[in-house]
Amino acid sequence: MAEQRQAVERPLSPHLQIYRLTITMAMSILHRIVGVALYAGTALVAWWLIATATGPEAYAAFRSVADHVLGQLVLFGFTWALLHHLFSGIRYLVWDEIVATSPKAADRMSWAAAIAALAATVLVWAVICTMRGAI
Repeated sequence: MAEQRQAVERPLSPHLQIYRLTITMAMSILHRIVGVALYAGTALVAWWLIATATGPEAYAAFRSVADHVLGQLVLFGFTWALLHHLFSGIRYLVWDEIVATSPKAADRMSWAAAIAALAATVLVWAVICTMRGAI
């Protein structure tokens, strides 16, 4: 007969009940989620490029989706995701140079990256709306 193995008592790693969510943790998690979401956004860019190259009918179909309120919301979200990933990546590059690694400096860098991404997104869309004559 095969002998049964006894369960070994091992210490458990601290989990989310122990840790307090900090801005650096949230930004790290969000950086990964946004990175995955950018793959779906790349499909939008590919659709736009293919529609542009295919002809007026295909481009009109793309524009009808992109000009809809939900399409605009998706494009705004894609812009934010792209800029968030950019500024968060810059934050990681700064940390790779062993700069601003103290807890306070890391928190400031995280807040700066989040605010910069949001501000840059609003700025990009303000320029887009101005160029289109929507403002």
